[in-house]
Amino acid sequence: MKLKPLNDRVLVKRLESEEKTAGGLYIPDTAKEKPSKGQVVAVGPGKMDENGKRIPMAVKPGDNVLFNKYAGTEVKLDDVDHLVMREEDILAIID
Repeated sequence: MKLKPLNDRVLVKRLESEEKTAGGLYIPDTAKEKPSKGQVVAVGPGKMDENGKRIPMAVKPGDNVLFNKYAGTEVKLDDVDHLVMREEDILAIID
């Protein structure tokens, strides 16, 4: 199934969270938080300004990003969880 985001929306696939701490302790599934890192899968064309010009997106497919904890709407594509969120919910691009 293909999904193309509209306007300033971004389709993000969550990256897996760490299984153990820096000290070597394993984290049980019940104590894990949802990761706030992901990889951009698809982007919309961008938002329109007051003059009708399209504002280009700052992110592109393949970028690893950091986003707000409760950002976006969860969708399931080909049995993989994704998020559809606005570009403004993305906090940073990870190099």
